[in-house]
Amino acid sequence: MDGSNTSDKQSKTSQYLATLPSKHVAPLWTVMGAMVPPRPMPKAQVAQWKYDEIRPLLLEAGKVVDAQEAERRVLMLVNPAMQAPHTTDTIYAGLQLILPGETAPAHRHTAFALRFIIEGERGFTAVGGEKVVMNRGDVILTPSWDWHDHGHEGEGPMIWLDGLDLPLYQAFPTNFAEVYTESRYPSNPTADDCELRIGWDEVRRFLDSQDGPHAIYHYQVGREDAKRPLSLTMGGQAERVDSGSESVSMRESCSYVYHCFEGRGRTTLLLANGATEVVYWARGDTFAVPAWSERVHKAEEQRSYLFAVNDLPLLTNLGMYRKE
Repeated sequence: MDGSNTSDKQSKTSQYLATLPSKHVAPLWTVMGAMVPPRPMPKAQVAQWKYDEIRPLLLEAGKVVDAQEAERRVLMLVNPAMQAPHTTDTIYAGLQLILPGETAPAHRHTAFALRFIIEGERGFTAVGGEKVVMNRGDVILTPSWDWHDHGHEGEGPMIWLDGLDLPLYQAFPTNFAEVYTESRYPSNPTADDCELRIGWDEVRRFLDSQDGPHAIYHYQVGREDAKRPLSLTMGGQAERVDSGSESVSMRESCSYVYHCFEGRGRTTLLLANGATEVVYWARGDTFAVPAWSERVHKAEEQRSYLFAVNDLPLLTNLGMYRKE
């Protein structure tokens, strides 16, 4: 095809494309590669929040914003490549503070939530009438549309990591919250082994009982003969990495928000775009791992424990889970 024919074809194509917007149609063939890419293409980047940097900011928020004014006193962990509520493409995470004697008012919302307790004693979450006491390392669940409030009957700050599936609902006009008529929803103390709480002692016993330098615990709920993930959209896992050891290399379509419960080490990430990044972590630090990132954890001078929120149930239920 000579140059004049090529130019004529391009002109006709341009004229044709210009007629489409007024009819509210668009050509798929010009954007097919972006809509259905040849490999996973998460928007989220690797990101990290150092606890010794974020904790003072959270405590300062406790001085300038009271619990009633804020409803939830939380510093959102916002992925630098995205906007709130995105910590990854599908997971929202934040650090929440409640002070002695405070009550975070009762409400309920569409999103599912879990809390991983980082610091403090004698805090509680009341969910659907069950008052669940918080201990460091516990996972507390808040199912979708259950009334819940938080309180603190101890001393010092209570701080935990919130994990919610909130990014999923931004496209839905039916995503909303409802505030209860009173600050507290009526509740009674519940047993330590209730389904709303998974204690760290149980998790650690499992991890330490496994052979090898690396072990993974997948959080589940339900009867022993009918275990299921924490929710339809979000899951949780804990990992042990022995001193000086590495985890097995893993690449999955999930994204993760990791939190270092104990220890110190690094995570090497081979990203979906081929780049490599290394995250150095210590107790209290949190970091985001985008989807389809190959990851290897290495502990330094002591045995280390990591907790992670993931979107494995969502991808599994949609038939989108893949791994290498």
